[in-house]
Amino acid sequence: MDLAVGGMELRPGTVLDGEAVIWRDSRLDFAAAQSRAASSVTRARALAARHPASYICWDVLQHPDPAIGDCRSRPYTERRTFLLELLAHVEPPIQAVPATDDREVALHWYETLQEQGIEGIVAKRAGASYRAGRRGWVKVRHADTADALVLGFTGPRQRPRHLVLAVGDEGGPARVSARLEPVLAARVGEALSGAAVVGERRAEGESYTRVETDMVVEVLAGSGRHGTFIVTRMR
Repeated sequence: MDLAVGGMELRPGTVLDGEAVIWRDSRLDFAAAQSRAASSVTRARALAARHPASYICWDVLQHPDPAIGDCRSRPYTERRTFLLELLAHVEPPIQAVPATDDREVALHWYETLQEQGIEGIVAKRAGASYRAGRRGWVKVRHADTADALVLGFTGPRQRPRHLVLAVGDEGGPARVSARLEPVLAARVGEALSGAAVVGERRAEGESYTRVETDMVVEVLAGSGRHGTFIVTRMR
């Protein structure tokens, strides 16, 4: 509701593309945003007061001026100019995301903003149109490699779909990997052929086959809100 009130400052007919975020304890808190999104009507007002949201805009799809109208086919640089003009006199919580065409500035943002919960940077072509349902940009996320102990798998043993992993500190929660690439799945399946099955377990809402094995894999651990673990190879 706080974003709806803020949206009343926009000119009628404006359509923006962006994301609702919550700033908490000097960083973006995606869990708080998800909690607010799933809240009941009764809790919504209290949560809005405790954890106010912001709407971060990165594009404009429809301009309120009938002479401009649908601007998705226009170059990104032109849409960016429209966006800044439309938001010039609009106060937070609605605001435009920072953007630059200076590579050094972009690298500085990438290297220094991670502690604030920023997932990474997005690169767009200056002359690109806005293509609905198609990704016309590249997201460069922060990620680190780590070793993980295999606890089990989903799908058939010969060609597992996902691995269930113990990553980092011993005793931490079991994590489900992203879907394995076909070639890697076949190699993992062969390595797991002799592992003893302990039984069925659940991790992150998914059922999996628990096995006794000392297999360790290398994972690419995303630092974004979803924290996806991509298995890159067997150790």
